[in-house]
Amino acid sequence: MRVRQLTAAAAALLLAAVLGGCSDRPAPARPPAPEPLPEVTAATGDVRPVDRTAVRDGGTLRWAVDRVPATLNVYQPAATADSALLAHALYPSLFRPDGHGRLVPDPDYLAGAESTPPGQQPQVVTYRLNPHAVWSDGTPLTAADLIAQRAALSGLDPAYGSGHPAGYDAIDAIGQGADPHEVKVTFRRPFAEWQSLFGPLYPAAETSTAASFNQALTGGGHLGAGPYTVSRYDAEDGLVTVVRNPLWWGDRPNADRIDFLAVAPERRIDALDQDRLDIAPITAAVDRAVPPAPTASPSAAAPPAAAPAAPPAAAPGAAALALRRAESLPGVTVHRATAASLTQLTLNAARAPLTDPALRLAVGRAVDRRRVADAALTPLGIAPAALGSHLLAGDQDGYRDNSAAAGPADAARLFDEAGWKRPDGGGPRTKDGKALALDLLVPAGSATAKRTADALTAGLAEQGVALRTVTAPADTFVKDHLAVGDYDLALFSWPAGPGPASLQRPAYAKPRPDQDGALDPGSNYGRSGTEEIDRLFDRAAGELDPATRLDLLQEADVRIWQLGHSVPLYQRPELVGVRSGVAGAGVWGFDWPRFQDVGWSRTP
Repeated sequence: MRVRQLTAAAAALLLAAVLGGCSDRPAPARPPAPEPLPEVTAATGDVRPVDRTAVRDGGTLRWAVDRVPATLNVYQPAATADSALLAHALYPSLFRPDGHGRLVPDPDYLAGAESTPPGQQPQVVTYRLNPHAVWSDGTPLTAADLIAQRAALSGLDPAYGSGHPAGYDAIDAIGQGADPHEVKVTFRRPFAEWQSLFGPLYPAAETSTAASFNQALTGGGHLGAGPYTVSRYDAEDGLVTVVRNPLWWGDRPNADRIDFLAVAPERRIDALDQDRLDIAPITAAVDRAVPPAPTASPSAAAPPAAAPAAPPAAAPGAAALALRRAESLPGVTVHRATAASLTQLTLNAARAPLTDPALRLAVGRAVDRRRVADAALTPLGIAPAALGSHLLAGDQDGYRDNSAAAGPADAARLFDEAGWKRPDGGGPRTKDGKALALDLLVPAGSATAKRTADALTAGLAEQGVALRTVTAPADTFVKDHLAVGDYDLALFSWPAGPGPASLQRPAYAKPRPDQDGALDPGSNYGRSGTEEIDRLFDRAAGELDPATRLDLLQEADVRIWQLGHSVPLYQRPELVGVRSGVAGAGVWGFDWPRFQDVGWSRTP
């Protein structure tokens, strides 16, 4: 069987949303009980509103990133989440998401935008660019920048090494409107999520040819049009420094400098404690914390030099201690919320016995989503909320719990109807003499994943389903397991956010035969799908009426529930440590930082 290779960008997108890891090693005996943590509402994001008059002018912020990215072009295969973070400080986005996952015009770049009404053909979007918006060489943003980006991302020229995000291939033509600040985009077919285009937008000089587009974009000497501009880009020293853009036309950036420092996740709590960071995502530092290594006795034999290092085992006790320590750091506040990322239990429909849709529905109904969400989120001080949608986050505009579409709540009845009977004395269900025992694949090293797996194992055991946890490190989780179908059940997350018709479709698109005739699941790791679900997504993507588009997405979600493809569980947790006195920082959720607002308060 030929397996489609994931691009680096696609793998990074999924693995950025993967829970983390876990293992079967139990937590240390009688770990110290964590102190009660304050609960927050299950909202996507936790950033307190900024009163700019209360933020002082000047100062430096020290911001942790995983590494200095190889490129700032988010459309290149080498792009990472850190690429996107820096790009939003340096480049325009015509629209940006609000706190409920809706795209709204960014007035720094866009004076207005409107699309022709539903039913009118062809669809034409008219953009009014902010006449003050200029690139860092003083030239204004114009139709030429949109034209070049469309050519690079449409997929028409294979020389451009990009992921071809949805929508650019639907554009027929782009041209100047009534004046240089007006741009008209004509679509060859309706594209409902047109607000997702041109964000970030790069200058035509960087995208007009395949050679310029494919070149690594590292800030030095390149044009930008954000509140900040790059003054140092040093991969060897792990530092990117941005300073105020002298040509910036919007609100004056509060901080005059931001140092983005490459700090390994496991070192960030120490760095906060030592006053070396001001803003630090610490989800991985807590989630992947390990207990101190035991002191070896003098007579202990040394391990063989060739023995490979195993991934650290997940230790919920160590994670609790790490969170307690972060919470106790003087002068640091831990912001916590759920992320724009949907954690789900995916069922492999291509591997027996889950090839039977009746069994998949029974397994899905046997999952106690509230119990699982409580196990995952409550220890982090986040109010647990079980998800009921495959496509939308809990506080996203249009969210609806469609889980009732999966059938009767009586899982035992569904198992019996599928032929899997429970022995009178209890134990796993059986059919044709074979016990119902399934492997549960989880990423290695995550306490949250371990808590989730333990809750799933206990709950399904009560229904007569035996689970065996199998762990895999992040670098092999997708390519060696999800992509080849080496699992029964798998625990991972999928991004949520604006444009669900385009964003979510790949996860549920019906697998098709590849050029060798073998089934190619693409990004649908559950390997179940239907023509009807594909049509619903396609209709939603082309439906310009918002209410009708949402109805189509809800119907697609109902059909996914009825297919027994996967079980939404909860939104992935996110923790960010922020030094006291820093305003405008925290867990951003659907949004990204408004960099000109982040700074030091006048009164800490």
